[in-house]
Amino acid sequence: MTARSRPVYPFSALVGQEEMQLGLLIATVDPLLGGVLILGDRGTGKSTAVRALAAVLPQIETLPGCPYRCLPAACAGLCAACVPGMGGEAPPAKGARRSKVVTASVPVPVVDLPLGATEDRILGALDLEKLMTLGEKRFEPGLLARANRGFLYIDEINLLEDHLVDLLIDAAASGENRIEREGLSVVHPSRFVLVGSGNPEEGELRPQLLDRFGVAVEVRTPQDIDLRMEVVLRREAFERDPQHFLANHEAAQAALRERIVAAQRLLPKVILAPELLRQISSLCLKLGTDGLRGELSLMRAARAAAALRGERKVSLQTVREVAPMALRHRLRRDPLDDTDSTARVARLVDEVLV
Repeated sequence: MTARSRPVYPFSALVGQEEMQLGLLIATVDPLLGGVLILGDRGTGKSTAVRALAAVLPQIETLPGCPYRCLPAACAGLCAACVPGMGGEAPPAKGARRSKVVTASVPVPVVDLPLGATEDRILGALDLEKLMTLGEKRFEPGLLARANRGFLYIDEINLLEDHLVDLLIDAAASGENRIEREGLSVVHPSRFVLVGSGNPEEGELRPQLLDRFGVAVEVRTPQDIDLRMEVVLRREAFERDPQHFLANHEAAQAALRERIVAAQRLLPKVILAPELLRQISSLCLKLGTDGLRGELSLMRAARAAAALRGERKVSLQTVREVAPMALRHRLRRDPLDDTDSTARVARLVDEVLV
Protein backbone atom coordinates (compact mmCIF):
# COMPACT_ATOMS: atom_id res chain seq x y z
CA MET A 1 0.00 0.00 0.00
CA THR A 2 1.47 3.36 -0.99
CA ALA A 3 1.67 6.38 1.29
CA ARG A 4 -0.94 8.07 -0.86
CA SER A 5 -3.43 5.23 -0.39
CA ARG A 6 -3.04 4.86 3.37
CA PRO A 7 -6.36 5.15 5.21
CA VAL A 8 -7.14 8.67 6.42
CA TYR A 9 -9.15 9.28 9.56
CA PRO A 10 -12.64 10.43 8.50
CA PHE A 11 -13.52 14.08 9.06
CA SER A 12 -17.03 13.13 10.15
CA ALA A 13 -15.58 11.10 13.03
CA LEU A 14 -13.80 14.05 14.64
CA VAL A 15 -15.27 15.12 17.97
CA GLY A 16 -14.54 17.85 20.47
CA GLN A 17 -13.06 20.45 18.09
CA GLU A 18 -16.13 22.00 16.48
CA GLU A 19 -14.61 25.44 15.90
CA MET A 20 -11.62 23.98 14.07
CA GLN A 21 -13.90 21.85 11.90
CA LEU A 22 -16.11 24.84 11.04
CA GLY A 23 -13.10 27.00 10.20
CA LEU A 24 -11.70 24.40 7.80
CA LEU A 25 -15.09 23.84 6.19
CA ILE A 26 -15.82 27.50 5.50
CA ALA A 27 -12.33 28.00 4.03
CA THR A 28 -13.07 25.09 1.71
CA VAL A 29 -16.44 26.50 0.66
CA ASP A 30 -14.88 29.90 -0.08
CA PRO A 31 -11.11 29.75 -0.78
CA LEU A 32 -11.11 33.54 -1.21
CA LEU A 33 -11.55 33.75 2.54
CA GLY A 34 -7.85 33.00 2.96
CA GLY A 35 -6.10 30.46 5.09
CA VAL A 36 -6.91 28.90 8.43
CA LEU A 37 -4.71 29.40 11.49
CA ILE A 38 -5.10 26.71 14.14
CA LEU A 39 -3.79 27.75 17.52
CA GLY A 40 -3.66 25.58 20.61
CA ASP A 41 -2.34 22.57 22.42
CA ARG A 42 -0.30 19.80 20.87
CA GLY A 43 -1.98 16.46 20.29
CA THR A 44 -5.44 17.88 19.62
CA GLY A 45 -5.88 16.55 16.07
CA LYS A 46 -4.80 19.59 14.05
CA SER A 47 -2.93 17.75 11.28
CA THR A 48 -5.45 14.90 11.40
CA ALA A 49 -8.28 17.34 10.68
CA VAL A 50 -6.54 18.89 7.65
CA ARG A 51 -5.84 15.52 6.01
CA ALA A 52 -9.31 14.30 6.90
CA LEU A 53 -10.92 17.28 5.19
CA ALA A 54 -8.91 16.84 1.99
CA ALA A 55 -9.87 13.16 1.92
CA VAL A 56 -13.60 13.89 2.10
CA LEU A 57 -13.55 16.46 -0.73
CA PRO A 58 -14.49 15.40 -4.26
CA GLN A 59 -11.53 14.62 -6.51
CA ILE A 60 -10.45 17.35 -8.91
CA GLU A 61 -10.16 17.12 -12.68
CA THR A 62 -6.75 17.78 -14.19
CA LEU A 63 -4.58 16.91 -17.17
CA PRO A 64 -2.80 13.56 -16.73
CA GLY A 65 0.80 14.02 -15.64
CA CYS A 66 0.57 17.76 -15.00
CA PRO A 67 2.70 18.61 -11.93
CA TYR A 68 0.61 21.74 -11.32
CA ARG A 69 -2.75 19.91 -11.49
CA CYS A 70 -3.93 22.52 -13.97
CA LEU A 71 -7.58 22.93 -14.81
CA PRO A 72 -8.04 21.49 -18.32
CA ALA A 73 -9.49 24.81 -19.50
CA ALA A 74 -6.73 26.91 -17.91
CA CYS A 75 -3.34 25.31 -18.51
CA ALA A 76 -0.15 26.97 -17.36
CA GLY A 77 1.63 25.63 -20.46
CA LEU A 78 4.73 24.71 -18.49
CA CYS A 79 4.87 20.93 -18.79
CA ALA A 80 4.51 18.16 -21.35
CA ALA A 81 0.88 17.63 -20.31
CA CYS A 82 -0.02 21.25 -21.11
CA VAL A 83 2.13 22.22 -24.10
CA PRO A 84 0.54 21.56 -27.52
CA GLY A 85 2.34 18.75 -29.30
CA MET A 86 3.72 17.33 -26.04
CA GLY A 87 0.54 15.89 -24.60
CA GLY A 88 -1.52 19.05 -24.47
CA GLU A 89 -4.31 19.99 -26.82
CA ALA A 90 -3.33 22.11 -29.79
CA PRO A 91 -5.62 25.04 -30.59
CA PRO A 92 -8.28 24.06 -33.15
CA ALA A 93 -8.15 25.44 -36.67
CA LYS A 94 -10.59 28.20 -37.53
CA GLY A 95 -14.08 26.77 -37.85
CA ALA A 96 -12.98 23.36 -36.54
CA ARG A 97 -14.34 21.74 -33.41
CA ARG A 98 -12.11 21.45 -30.37
CA SER A 99 -11.36 17.80 -29.65
CA LYS A 100 -12.32 16.40 -26.30
CA VAL A 101 -9.55 16.77 -23.73
CA VAL A 102 -8.60 13.65 -21.79
CA THR A 103 -8.62 14.39 -18.08
CA ALA A 104 -7.84 12.51 -14.91
CA SER A 105 -9.41 12.66 -11.46
CA VAL A 106 -6.91 13.11 -8.63
CA PRO A 107 -7.28 13.63 -4.87
CA VAL A 108 -7.11 17.14 -3.47
CA PRO A 109 -3.43 17.57 -2.53
CA VAL A 110 -2.27 18.14 1.03
CA VAL A 111 1.35 19.29 1.07
CA ASP A 112 3.39 19.54 4.26
CA LEU A 113 5.92 22.35 4.43
CA PRO A 114 8.62 21.32 6.91
CA LEU A 115 10.27 24.00 9.01
CA GLY A 116 13.67 23.08 7.60
CA ALA A 117 12.61 23.40 3.97
CA THR A 118 14.93 25.40 1.74
CA GLU A 119 13.83 28.20 -0.56
CA ASP A 120 14.54 26.03 -3.62
CA ARG A 121 12.37 23.23 -2.26
CA ILE A 122 9.47 25.62 -1.70
CA LEU A 123 9.66 27.66 -4.89
CA GLY A 124 11.23 25.11 -7.23
CA ALA A 125 14.60 25.30 -8.94
CA LEU A 126 16.68 24.29 -11.93
CA ASP A 127 16.70 20.52 -12.51
CA LEU A 128 20.41 19.86 -12.09
CA GLU A 129 20.16 16.25 -13.25
CA LYS A 130 18.69 17.28 -16.60
CA LEU A 131 21.24 20.05 -16.89
CA MET A 132 24.20 17.73 -16.23
CA THR A 133 23.03 14.79 -18.35
CA LEU A 134 21.19 16.48 -21.22
CA GLY A 135 22.42 20.05 -21.04
CA GLU A 136 18.80 21.24 -20.81
CA LYS A 137 17.51 23.93 -18.49
CA ARG A 138 14.33 22.57 -16.98
CA PHE A 139 12.32 23.71 -14.03
CA GLU A 140 11.82 21.30 -11.15
CA PRO A 141 8.52 22.29 -9.44
CA GLY A 142 8.56 22.85 -5.69
CA LEU A 143 6.09 22.54 -2.84
CA LEU A 144 4.05 25.56 -4.00
CA ALA A 145 3.43 23.79 -7.31
CA ARG A 146 2.37 20.59 -5.57
CA ALA A 147 -0.05 22.50 -3.34
CA ASN A 148 -1.88 24.16 -6.23
CA ARG A 149 -5.66 23.60 -5.92
CA GLY A 150 -5.18 22.00 -2.52
CA PHE A 151 -3.87 22.65 0.97
CA LEU A 152 -0.44 23.80 2.11
CA TYR A 153 -0.05 22.74 5.73
CA ILE A 154 2.63 24.15 8.03
CA ASP A 155 2.92 22.74 11.53
CA GLU A 156 4.57 25.03 14.10
CA ILE A 157 4.18 27.89 11.63
CA ASN A 158 5.18 30.36 14.34
CA LEU A 159 8.71 28.90 14.16
CA LEU A 160 9.05 29.36 10.39
CA GLU A 161 11.98 31.50 9.26
CA ASP A 162 11.16 35.07 8.28
CA HIS A 163 12.39 34.87 4.67
CA LEU A 164 10.19 31.81 4.07
CA VAL A 165 7.26 33.68 5.56
CA ASP A 166 7.79 36.41 2.96
CA LEU A 167 7.67 33.82 0.15
CA LEU A 168 4.40 32.42 1.42
CA ILE A 169 2.85 35.87 1.79
CA ASP A 170 3.67 36.69 -1.84
CA ALA A 171 2.31 33.39 -3.18
CA ALA A 172 -0.84 33.48 -1.05
CA ALA A 173 -1.60 37.06 -2.10
CA SER A 174 -1.01 36.65 -5.84
CA GLY A 175 -2.12 33.06 -6.40
CA GLU A 176 0.99 32.37 -8.44
CA ASN A 177 4.66 31.58 -7.95
CA ARG A 178 7.33 33.55 -9.82
CA ILE A 179 10.88 32.27 -10.18
CA GLU A 180 13.55 34.47 -11.72
CA ARG A 181 16.94 32.89 -11.15
CA GLU A 182 19.75 30.86 -12.76
CA GLY A 183 18.55 31.75 -16.23
CA LEU A 184 15.02 30.56 -15.41
CA SER A 185 11.91 32.68 -15.78
CA VAL A 186 8.85 30.71 -14.70
CA VAL A 187 5.40 31.69 -13.48
CA HIS A 188 2.99 28.95 -12.45
CA PRO A 189 -0.36 28.88 -10.63
CA SER A 190 -0.17 28.39 -6.89
CA ARG A 191 -3.64 28.74 -5.46
CA PHE A 192 -3.94 26.91 -2.18
CA VAL A 193 -5.62 27.08 1.19
CA LEU A 194 -2.87 27.89 3.65
CA VAL A 195 -3.33 26.06 6.94
CA GLY A 196 -0.94 26.80 9.76
CA SER A 197 -0.89 25.39 13.25
CA GLY A 198 1.10 26.23 16.31
CA ASN A 199 1.20 26.84 20.03
CA PRO A 200 1.24 30.58 20.84
CA GLU A 201 3.32 29.86 23.94
CA GLU A 202 6.21 28.70 21.75
CA GLY A 203 6.46 31.87 19.66
CA GLU A 204 4.35 34.49 17.90
CA LEU A 205 3.64 34.92 14.20
CA ARG A 206 4.75 37.96 12.27
CA PRO A 207 1.85 40.42 11.88
CA GLN A 208 2.19 40.34 8.07
CA LEU A 209 1.52 36.60 7.98
CA LEU A 210 -1.06 36.65 10.75
CA ASP A 211 -3.14 39.14 8.78
CA ARG A 212 -3.21 36.88 5.71
CA PHE A 213 -5.22 34.19 7.47
CA GLY A 214 -8.93 34.52 6.93
CA VAL A 215 -9.83 32.83 10.19
CA ALA A 216 -8.00 31.77 13.33
CA VAL A 217 -9.47 28.94 15.37
CA GLU A 218 -8.55 27.79 18.85
CA VAL A 219 -8.17 24.17 19.89
CA ARG A 220 -7.92 23.03 23.47
CA THR A 221 -7.41 19.68 25.16
CA PRO A 222 -10.90 18.45 26.13
CA GLN A 223 -11.62 18.75 29.84
CA ASP A 224 -14.72 16.56 29.82
CA ILE A 225 -13.86 12.97 30.78
CA ASP A 226 -16.54 11.37 28.60
CA LEU A 227 -15.38 13.38 25.58
CA ARG A 228 -11.74 12.46 26.18
CA MET A 229 -12.71 8.79 26.38
CA GLU A 230 -14.71 9.06 23.15
CA VAL A 231 -11.76 10.59 21.28
CA VAL A 232 -9.38 7.89 22.51
CA LEU A 233 -11.78 5.03 21.75
CA ARG A 234 -12.44 6.28 18.21
CA ARG A 235 -8.75 6.65 17.47
CA GLU A 236 -8.01 3.20 18.85
CA ALA A 237 -10.80 1.68 16.75
CA PHE A 238 -9.45 3.37 13.62
CA GLU A 239 -5.88 2.21 14.18
CA ARG A 240 -6.97 -1.34 15.01
CA ASP A 241 -9.19 -1.82 11.93
CA PRO A 242 -9.13 1.20 9.58
CA GLN A 243 -11.28 -0.37 6.86
CA HIS A 244 -14.06 -1.32 9.26
CA PHE A 245 -13.96 2.13 10.88
CA LEU A 246 -14.12 3.86 7.50
CA ALA A 247 -17.01 1.64 6.41
CA ASN A 248 -18.96 2.66 9.50
CA HIS A 249 -18.51 6.33 8.61
CA GLU A 250 -18.97 6.01 4.85
CA ALA A 251 -22.53 7.35 4.87
CA ALA A 252 -21.58 10.32 7.07
CA GLN A 253 -18.60 11.09 4.80
CA ALA A 254 -20.80 10.99 1.69
CA ALA A 255 -23.35 13.29 3.32
CA LEU A 256 -20.61 15.75 4.30
CA ARG A 257 -19.19 15.69 0.77
CA GLU A 258 -22.59 16.48 -0.70
CA ARG A 259 -23.05 19.26 1.85
CA ILE A 260 -19.73 20.88 0.88
CA VAL A 261 -20.47 20.67 -2.85
CA ALA A 262 -23.97 22.10 -2.33
CA ALA A 263 -22.54 24.94 -0.24
CA GLN A 264 -19.98 25.81 -2.93
CA ARG A 265 -22.77 26.05 -5.49
CA LEU A 266 -25.02 28.07 -3.20
CA LEU A 267 -22.35 30.53 -2.05
CA PRO A 268 -22.71 33.04 -4.96
CA LYS A 269 -26.42 33.34 -4.15
CA VAL A 270 -26.03 33.98 -0.42
CA ILE A 271 -27.01 37.52 0.58
CA LEU A 272 -25.70 39.56 3.49
CA ALA A 273 -28.06 42.46 4.21
CA PRO A 274 -26.61 46.02 4.21
CA GLU A 275 -27.77 46.62 7.79
CA LEU A 276 -25.89 43.52 8.93
CA LEU A 277 -22.76 44.66 7.09
CA ARG A 278 -23.09 47.98 8.92
CA GLN A 279 -23.07 46.12 12.23
CA ILE A 280 -20.00 44.16 11.11
CA SER A 281 -18.17 47.39 10.25
CA SER A 282 -19.19 48.89 13.59
CA LEU A 283 -17.83 45.84 15.39
CA CYS A 284 -14.47 46.03 13.59
CA LEU A 285 -14.27 49.76 14.24
CA LYS A 286 -14.82 49.32 17.98
CA LEU A 287 -12.29 46.48 18.11
CA GLY A 288 -9.72 48.72 16.42
CA THR A 289 -8.76 46.25 13.69
CA ASP A 290 -6.25 47.55 11.15
CA GLY A 291 -7.42 47.97 7.56
CA LEU A 292 -10.55 46.40 6.13
CA ARG A 293 -9.57 42.74 6.13
CA GLY A 294 -11.59 42.26 9.30
CA GLU A 295 -14.84 43.21 7.57
CA LEU A 296 -14.00 41.22 4.45
CA SER A 297 -13.07 38.08 6.38
CA LEU A 298 -16.08 38.22 8.66
CA MET A 299 -18.44 38.85 5.73
CA ARG A 300 -16.98 35.95 3.71
CA ALA A 301 -16.88 33.61 6.70
CA ALA A 302 -20.52 34.36 7.51
CA ARG A 303 -21.62 33.81 3.91
CA ALA A 304 -19.75 30.50 3.73
CA ALA A 305 -21.19 29.35 7.06
CA ALA A 306 -24.69 30.23 5.86
CA ALA A 307 -24.11 28.29 2.64
CA LEU A 308 -23.07 25.25 4.67
CA ARG A 309 -26.43 25.43 6.41
CA GLY A 310 -28.23 25.76 3.09
CA GLU A 311 -29.35 29.32 3.89
CA ARG A 312 -29.58 31.99 1.21
CA LYS A 313 -29.45 34.88 3.67
CA VAL A 314 -26.90 35.41 6.42
CA SER A 315 -28.45 35.59 9.86
CA LEU A 316 -27.28 37.61 12.83
CA GLN A 317 -26.66 34.39 14.73
CA THR A 318 -24.31 33.13 12.00
CA VAL A 319 -22.28 36.36 12.16
CA ARG A 320 -22.07 36.07 15.94
CA GLU A 321 -20.83 32.50 15.63
CA VAL A 322 -17.99 33.19 13.19
CA ALA A 323 -16.96 36.64 14.49
CA PRO A 324 -14.38 35.34 17.01
CA MET A 325 -12.54 33.21 14.45
CA ALA A 326 -12.51 36.01 11.87
CA LEU A 327 -11.33 38.76 14.23
CA ARG A 328 -9.43 37.40 17.22
CA HIS A 329 -6.07 37.46 15.42
CA ARG A 330 -6.52 41.02 14.13
CA LEU A 331 -6.69 42.89 17.43
CA ARG A 332 -4.03 45.32 18.52
CA ARG A 333 -2.38 44.65 21.83
CA ASP A 334 -3.62 46.73 24.71
CA PRO A 335 -1.06 46.87 27.55
CA LEU A 336 -3.78 48.09 29.91
CA ASP A 337 -6.12 45.21 29.11
CA ASP A 338 -4.94 41.69 29.93
CA THR A 339 -8.14 40.10 28.57
CA ASP A 340 -7.39 37.61 25.82
CA SER A 341 -8.47 38.42 22.27
CA THR A 342 -11.30 35.89 22.17
CA ALA A 343 -12.92 37.36 25.26
CA ARG A 344 -12.50 40.90 23.91
CA VAL A 345 -14.25 39.94 20.66
CA ALA A 346 -17.03 38.12 22.52
CA ARG A 347 -17.62 41.12 24.77
CA LEU A 348 -18.08 43.52 21.86
CA VAL A 349 -20.10 41.01 19.86
CA ASP A 350 -22.64 41.04 22.68
CA GLU A 351 -22.68 44.85 22.60
CA VAL A 352 -22.81 45.45 18.85
CA LEU A 353 -24.42 42.41 17.20
CA VAL A 354 -27.85 42.58 18.79
